[in-house]
Amino acid sequence: MIEALNEQERADALDGLPDWDYDDARDAITRSFTFENFSEAFAFMTQVALMAEKADHHPEWSNVYNRVDVLLTTHDAGGLSARDVEMAGQIDTLVD
Repeated sequence: MIEALNEQERADALDGLPDWDYDDARDAITRSFTFENFSEAFAFMTQVALMAEKADHHPEWSNVYNRVDVLLTTHDAGGLSARDVEMAGQIDTLVD
């Protein structure tokens, strides 16, 4: 079973993800991405969807025109887990 990160593990993980914000209410991490247009935003979402499907770990997200908002948490663990941190790092490689 996947376990949620403890407070120290979460703090350490967030140090390595400076562009992600912690959502205390959801025990999750979030990030907003802005692109030049809808096509670029959709292409990004497609790349993330393929990564997520391969990892069997799917983000909560929304898209409005050129913006994609992503929230990562592990429902089975009841909060933020190492899987979320790993997925955030993989997502960052697409834009950084």
